[in-house]
Amino acid sequence: MRRVLALCAVLALPACDRGEEAGRGEDGAVVATTTEGALPAWLGHTDATDPARWLAGREAGRPLPADAPEVRALQEALARTKDGFIEDPRMIANRTAQLEQMLAEVGKREPARAILDGLGGIAAARGRHKSLYGEMCQHYFNARAQGNDHAAALGQLAGRNPQARP
Repeated sequence: MRRVLALCAVLALPACDRGEEAGRGEDGAVVATTTEGALPAWLGHTDATDPARWLAGREAGRPLPADAPEVRALQEALARTKDGFIEDPRMIANRTAQLEQMLAEVGKREPARAILDGLGGIAAARGRHKSLYGEMCQHYFNARAQGNDHAAALGQLAGRNPQARP
């Protein structure tokens, strides 16, 4: 019985980090339920939240329905990144949100879709060699922090814009 209780406690801990409320099932076991009124700060590795819906909700400042146009647009953008990057959509969504925050901190606001489409386009142009999304995000941030606009930063990353600031 102790092992069962310990396992339940271990399984419930990740839910605490995702903004979920714990409740008790009919058998008294602790169960996690998603709170529709709150968005988790980050998507955990076992989180079943749709990454596109999470990103769209972050931008809107509130959870959005799964069929909202903003959610569909981000689902399509994430789908386009699938073949270009090693990371899964959940990790790509987390890194995109992180990049959005970093850019906002230096006064450069960019929507998730522009980031996904821009970096995804570079990865797609590289062909069958997959890229690391997190690494590309860092290079993109550095280029933007140096004063490049979105297009120039993407050009610098793609290696086709010699006018971009070093």
